Amino acid sequence: MKLDKKRRTAARILGVGVNRVWIDPEHIAEVDAALTADDIRNLIKRGYIRARPEKGVSRGRVRERGKKKQGPGSRKGARGARDPRKRRWIRTVRPLRAKLRELKKQGVLTPSLYRRLYRMASRGAFKSKAHLDRYLREKGIIKG
Repeated sequence: MKLDKKRRTAARILGVGVNRVWIDPEHIAEVDAALTADDIRNLIKRGYIRARPEKGVSRGRVRERGKKKQGPGSRKGARGARDPRKRRWIRTVRPLRAKLRELKKQGVLTPSLYRRLYRMASRGAFKSKAHLDRYLREKGIIKG
């Protein structure tokens, strides 16, 4: 039985290519008897015709290859070009601000103290969350 036309109709209905249309070998007779697009839709509802999943191409190998090409001998741009100063700053300051927000929400910081520490963080007074924690412990703001 040639099911080319049925397969093509099913592909159009399912919105996939002809090669991704799967027809249940147990129900080929019913599929062959289908004449209209509506008949094909009913067969799809019954599960006799399905769209096969897309085959993806794995990027894993490419990712690994990329990691191996990052040594100092492969770098062309300056440090600031490969990792811009602004990005580096954002990576530092966002977690600090989040930590301060969290402490304020927990009631550890008063609004005025929160503002003062927030401004300090914005001025670059703390290198990291660990540095901020150390400062808060030294000043006795949090117990530790």
